Amino acid sequence: MENLFDLTGKVAVAIGGNSTLGSAMAKGLANQGAKVAIVGRNLDKAEEVVKEIQADGGDAKAFQADVSELETVERVAKEIEDWAGGWDILLNAPGKNSSTPFLELSQEEYDDIMSVNLKGLVFTTQIFAKQNIEKNRKGSIINISSVSSTIPLSRVFTYSTSKAGVNSVTQYLAREFAPNGIRVNAIIPGFFPAEQNRKILDDSRIESIMNHTPMKRFGEPEELQGATIYLASEKASGFVTGTLMRVDGGYLGMTI
Repeated sequence: MENLFDLTGKVAVAIGGNSTLGSAMAKGLANQGAKVAIVGRNLDKAEEVVKEIQADGGDAKAFQADVSELETVERVAKEIEDWAGGWDILLNAPGKNSSTPFLELSQEEYDDIMSVNLKGLVFTTQIFAKQNIEKNRKGSIINISSVSSTIPLSRVFTYSTSKAGVNSVTQYLAREFAPNGIRVNAIIPGFFPAEQNRKILDDSRIESIMNHTPMKRFGEPEELQGATIYLASEKASGFVTGTLMRVDGGYLGMTI
């Protein structure tokens, strides 16, 4: 029986692949046979993820780029082209957060978060999509959004705004790239404690999250692998584009 999730021969680019969630998703792609470029601001952390993938028998290489400095993304796109001949799967998982109250928010902080979570994602996609369109090569783009993109959460105004933009960008580009055979989808994770959101998870907030999550627990990073692999596979999801896939433990969508 054919394995619908086999990614052997595919090249995946994991932007933010050195983060807690990004690395888990990148490892999932590697476990299915994809050759994975781990791209992050911190090259040492990216190298650590590569070593873990290689220890499990996978093929990966670390690259340094910062999506808020787009010239570095243009450079890394060329480096990946030289290394692997192009890409088939683009995982956009960069992320930056802040708990600054709205009335105390500065333009500098707003611009900083937006430059990573939304602007960086948009123009990273543009850079890599151009490569494939020029080569008439199909692809799957997977953007990482958040439950805060659909129901506003307290304390994360700019982050929520940026992720709402990611949802819109995902559906717009799904339409834009469909004639080119490039599918664009997003995963909407629920509450997965990671470096960027631990600072807002005090006891009262954890209690509120659990009250609104039917499964009564946080997600584990590895639980994002299934959705990632599904959306990456042309065999499994070749007619799926513009989808916002929730992986959230049944989160009820209450403002907390």
